[in-house]
Amino acid sequence: MSHIASDGTKRMSRRDLITRAGGLAVAAVVPAAISGSGEAAWAGVAQESFPRKHDFSIPEGITYLNGAYMHPMPNKVRDAVRDYNDRRGGFTTQTSADPDFDNRVKAEFASLINAKASEISYIPNTTTGEVLVLHGLGLPYSGGNVVTDALHFESSIIHLQSLEKTAGLDLRIVMPREGRIDLEDLDRVVDRDTRLIEISLVTMYNGFQHDLKEVCDLAHSNGAYVYADIIQAAGAVPIDVRESGVDFCACSGFKWLMGDLGLGFLYVREDLLGSVMQRTQFGYRSVNSYQTHFLPYDPPADTPFTWDLGETASALFETGSVAGSARAALGAAIPYLREIGTDRIEEHRQPLLDLLREEMPRLGFECVTPAGTTSPIITFTMAEGTGIRERLNRAGIDISVYPNHLRFSPSIFNDLTDIEWVLESLS
Repeated sequence: MSHIASDGTKRMSRRDLITRAGGLAVAAVVPAAISGSGEAAWAGVAQESFPRKHDFSIPEGITYLNGAYMHPMPNKVRDAVRDYNDRRGGFTTQTSADPDFDNRVKAEFASLINAKASEISYIPNTTTGEVLVLHGLGLPYSGGNVVTDALHFESSIIHLQSLEKTAGLDLRIVMPREGRIDLEDLDRVVDRDTRLIEISLVTMYNGFQHDLKEVCDLAHSNGAYVYADIIQAAGAVPIDVRESGVDFCACSGFKWLMGDLGLGFLYVREDLLGSVMQRTQFGYRSVNSYQTHFLPYDPPADTPFTWDLGETASALFETGSVAGSARAALGAAIPYLREIGTDRIEEHRQPLLDLLREEMPRLGFECVTPAGTTSPIITFTMAEGTGIRERLNRAGIDISVYPNHLRFSPSIFNDLTDIEWVLESLS
């Protein structure tokens, strides 16, 4: 039963939490039963599919709620990486890469965000994507200003502020209010000289999610472009680059795409390729074909090599070799995610986040994630964090713990009993 704490607040017992968890689970799995609409088209499928604990090999006794830091690989993704490494080790006769595999992986990611495969290139990490966009636009040397916000990815802020100091970039940083970035505050600093608005679609600190279409409408009405860091969004929330109108976005594969470190994707809108977004680097992956002219039987020419440059995003932004095992991981992970559906993933985790939002303040933690947020991240501040990490470690709970805040990021293998265990461990 519930009891009254010394501060007068009503706290829930373990039994109360289990009872509440069961009720929320029903609401998550059979929403029509709660709403009375009589429509539960996916209810049976969701009940069958979530939580997807058997798709992973998380060790017994570990409650992992840290997908925003690094997501565990599903078993089928791990197996794809093992298969790749076995072939690399020569244990089978199949040692050559599938020539169409690259195209399929990019096409799968393109489908995930409603893009074309020709608009997708590999990048080794998210920061590289942001750097390619800045340089491809000729910034800061082409003039104009760049607008960002303080909740944007810290690596991007470092990059932009370094350009401000060393190259005179006109940089404008909007500060958050109550854990969010207001569109009106962006509007105040955007003008006809703004070249680019840079944001994180879902912010790593507290999970605040921009309305990407509104940001793009603001930018485009002033003649500017939008770059979105989508590493905390891709695979976790529905993304439609066509509907939003975003010009550029990038992500790595080791978070909600459930792949590995070392490979991700850059999206550049097709009509900007080679025009607004210039090629700033060259390598063998930049060409459709090349011909030597100095080896026996080669056709003669005045140069040792001739080549034909490609015009897709891959040709403009890729130069050399790609991380093979990370590519194998993404080749298995993205079809897995698309089969589940990001909308259903988003719906599954919402009761988990709701329970944290309601009960953590009773334990002395303040929620700094704006109400109504549906991203996979929820964050709580604390005046004094001494002992919290040790308590969580003893309970086998893995979340991101910082000096003055905790960040939870549940995934498809989590359920409400995991959240109940967190609350009991922190009580």
